Amino acid sequence: MSRTAESPRAWQRMLSGRRLDLLDPSSLDIEIGDIAHGLARVARWNGQTAGPHVFSVAQHSLLVEGIGRHCHPDATPAEGLEFLLHDAPEYVVGDIISPLKAAIGDAYKGVERRLLAAVRQRFGLPAPSPALARRVKRADRIAAHWEAVRLAGFSAGEAARYFGPAVTLPDPVLALADPWPTGDAQRRFLARFEELNEGSRRT
Repeated sequence: MSRTAESPRAWQRMLSGRRLDLLDPSSLDIEIGDIAHGLARVARWNGQTAGPHVFSVAQHSLLVEGIGRHCHPDATPAEGLEFLLHDAPEYVVGDIISPLKAAIGDAYKGVERRLLAAVRQRFGLPAPSPALARRVKRADRIAAHWEAVRLAGFSAGEAARYFGPAVTLPDPVLALADPWPTGDAQRRFLARFEELNEGSRRT
């Protein structure tokens, strides 16, 4: 078959050696090491954040999980994984800011949904209940509010307008919004995943 007759490439080679099809992802090609590596290198807010390091999606994911745990101390380890992995598809598709996602529409959202479903299948997680999905969304918006004010140059009023009102958080959770070096974000994301995954398997 000539190159002109071949279908366009829709897969990405992972450092683990896996070849992940972005349009029809298989859970067999999902590896947590690839997710941690990729998310630690994807910048939130298109890199427009203060500080000597980018604020990565890996660190945002840890912040969302920390907020979820603070707001819902009775959350199970499996629910903690849902918080932690809510943006997992971004390890291959990147972090697209909300206004651009809205402009792109359903095509991007479909890719994201299929990737997240493959991630859940890989780690034995059910689709979240509507209540858990709402909890994750709320934690994500709380995180976005604090990131916007602390890192991305938003005023408190702007952040409240776009992400909802501020929610008081304890210092250890807020500290998760201070940007770390890439290697630290990768290691801490992976360590938290392993802790939650082990707890999930025990319950």
